[in-house]
Amino acid sequence: MLARKAFQTVDQALSRQASVALIGPRQVGKTTLALQLGEAQNALYLDLEDSQDRDKLSNAAVFLGAYEDRLVILDEIHRVPDLFLTLRGLIDQGRRRGVRTGRFLLLGSA
Repeated sequence: MLARKAFQTVDQALSRQASVALIGPRQVGKTTLALQLGEAQNALYLDLEDSQDRDKLSNAAVFLGAYEDRLVILDEIHRVPDLFLTLRGLIDQGRRRGVRTGRFLLLGSA
């Protein structure tokens, strides 16, 4: 697999922020990069173009709250725009409990 120059940049951003967005045109390697990062961090990956993965988020606050201790990768986040409000709440709640970084990696096509 190709070594990606952005790997270290995104990894460092996740170590500083609760959520990081990785956006760009289709077919440039966003998902591949995210999966590499996820493998290194035992992340949960959800492809929001997949109806089964979207269904897991029917009660997104409860489902994602159960993974507070892991990075959650949300691919094709633009497919579920209402999710941003939930993420904001989860990030704020986590910060109050001391969970401040590396919660969500958001991917979307620009």
